[in-house]
Amino acid sequence: MGSSYPITDRNKVKRVPQRGNYDKETLYRILDAGFLCHLSFVLNDQPFIIPTLYGREDDKVYVHGATTSRMLVNLQKGIPVSLAVTHVDGLVLARSIFHHSANYRSAVVFGTAKLTPEENKEHALFIVSENIIKGRWDEVRTPNKKELKATSVLEINIDQASSKIRTGPPKDEPEDYELDVWAGVIPFETVMKTPVEDPDLKAGLNPSDVVTKYSY
Repeated sequence: MGSSYPITDRNKVKRVPQRGNYDKETLYRILDAGFLCHLSFVLNDQPFIIPTLYGREDDKVYVHGATTSRMLVNLQKGIPVSLAVTHVDGLVLARSIFHHSANYRSAVVFGTAKLTPEENKEHALFIVSENIIKGRWDEVRTPNKKELKATSVLEINIDQASSKIRTGPPKDEPEDYELDVWAGVIPFETVMKTPVEDPDLKAGLNPSDVVTKYSY
């Protein structure tokens, strides 16, 4: 497979196209930097958009949920699905309100979903877990047979995709640079706070490095 996704009418970035990117490694970095996506699909002429956790391995994105989930039950039928992930890196303040913007990294994936085979289900759940908090899987009890039976995992093959990225300062109209208005960027950063223990935690247990050093 090539290192970039083919550009079609479906995945082509049309608004500010110079910010668009179709490189697979760029897309992978954006997906791997997060763990919450929004899945959109149409069912019986009704559009839906559902937030859900995910994990990526190669050109597949895994999502999971209860076997009775309407989303999972219908997506495994092969209806088209779109998946979006966005990271906001800063608020861009221009000299005019028209040119206010945001610095961001976004990824949009197009594909179809299928049910992950039973023999691969636990591995797929591991991929999702590792994407959320790396190393936690090895510290805890893994799913038993009853829990695995109650869980469905879907794999979405990335058929087409695109990324879009904005960085840097505001871009104003030439004449507006003379205005007495502050302009610049307010950077955003996700801050991990001190872990809060379960009130029912067994005495004498301290969080591991996986917990205390968590970041994404």
